[in-house]
Amino acid sequence: MSKFSELINQQKPVLIDFFAEWCGPCKMMSPILKDVKDTLGDDVSIIKIDVDKNQSLASKYQVRGVPTLLLFKNGKQIWRQSGMVQKDDLIQVITSN
Repeated sequence: MSKFSELINQQKPVLIDFFAEWCGPCKMMSPILKDVKDTLGDDVSIIKIDVDKNQSLASKYQVRGVPTLLLFKNGKQIWRQSGMVQKDDLIQVITSN
C-alpha cells in the first residue's frame, strides 16, 4: 500500500484505472488510455490496477464497478469516474487539473 501512496504523490497527474480481466468495457478502455498516454506523454502517469488482485486497494477507494478511473495530484484525489470515458474527455480532465 505504501508503494501506491508514493505513486499517487507526484506533482504531475496520476490516472488510476481500476479494471478487471473479465470486464468488457475495461478492455475497451485500454486503447483509449494508450492514446491518452501517447498524446500527453510524460505529463501524466497512467497506472492500471486489477481489482481482483488488489481487493484491499479497491475497497479502500470504494470501487464498486469497473472500470473506475481516479485522478490524483500530489496525493489528493481530484476526479473520479466509473464507466467508459472518451479520450478527449479524459485529456480535458487531466489537463485542466
